[in-house]
Parts: sequence; structure tokens; C-alpha cells
Amino acid sequence: GAEHGILIRGGEALETAHKITTVVFDKTGTLTKGKPEVTDIIDLDKEKNTLKYSAIAEKGSEHPLGDAIINEAKKREISIPEGTNFKAISGKGVQVRYLSKNILLGNRKLMEDNNIDISNINSKISELEEQGKTVMILSANKRLSGLIAVADTLKENSRSAVYRLQKMGKEVV
Repeated sequence: GAEHGILIRGGEALETAHKITTVVFDKTGTLTKGKPEVTDIIDLDKEKNTLKYSAIAEKGSEHPLGDAIINEAKKREISIPEGTNFKAISGKGVQVRYLSKNILLGNRKLMEDNNIDISNINSKISELEEQGKTVMILSANKRLSGLIAVADTLKENSRSAVYRLQKMGKEVV
């Protein structure tokens, strides 16, 4: 068991293991990778720069969700130039200037505070959030540009492990 990351405190636990009827998992790092990844990129304008602009905005950030965006841009070999006037807006998102664009990346409140209408994409945002994803809204020069969703994704074997436990008659929570 130890070779597979299973730690058992004593023999008594092994002796009673056959009586287990329910297995409870905490999600983060157990069933998931414990590291956020970009899951969805939705371009809302013809420029199709949602990932690039999001990465520029997050380049000055130290937030784990920002790291996920930067890593995705690097994975796709998208260059991430430096923005200027980076500003983290607590609880809402980030703001940065790039070339002639004022870029905002954040939540609904950030968009509302900057008079950016998101009513036409609220249902898409809600749909992604219902899937357990964190959605960031991108705007460039006060125009809605895109959505980027990030989530802690499942480990490769999580589904099959849960399925096997269920097949054994165990309740999985």
C-alpha cells in the first residue's frame, strides 16, 4: 500500500476495512490534480485574442488561476508581451494596458464597475460555473472580448477508481 501512496496507521484499520460501506473523498488533490487548468476559451470578437490578452493581464499576477492561463498560452506557443500599468483589483480581477488597449480580466463585478454589459453572455457564464469552473470575463477598451474558464481537473484514474468502488457496492461521496 505504501508504494501506492496508501498510509495505514495500524493493523486494526486493515482488520475492519471489509466493513466499509461508504468512501468519502475530498476533491482537491485527491480526485483532482490539485492544480487549476484552462478548460474553456470563448472568443467573443473577431480578433480571437482571448487567451493572449488574458495571459498579458495575468503576467503580473501571482494568482494560481493566472498561472493556469499563462501555462496554457505557453503550451500553445503564444507569445506573452509585457503590459503596462498592471493593477490587481481585490476580489474582482486585474487591469493592464497593452499597446492601445485597456484590458480588464475578472468577474461580473469588475465588468459592472466598468460599465461593461455582459447580459448577452450571462447564461454561458452560469453554464460554465454550474460545471464547477471559475469563469473570467475579458474586455478590451470597454468591449466584451471573451471568456476563459479554469478548473481543477480530474486525475486520469479518478473516474475508474470511483466506478470500481461503486461496482463493489460501496457508496462514494
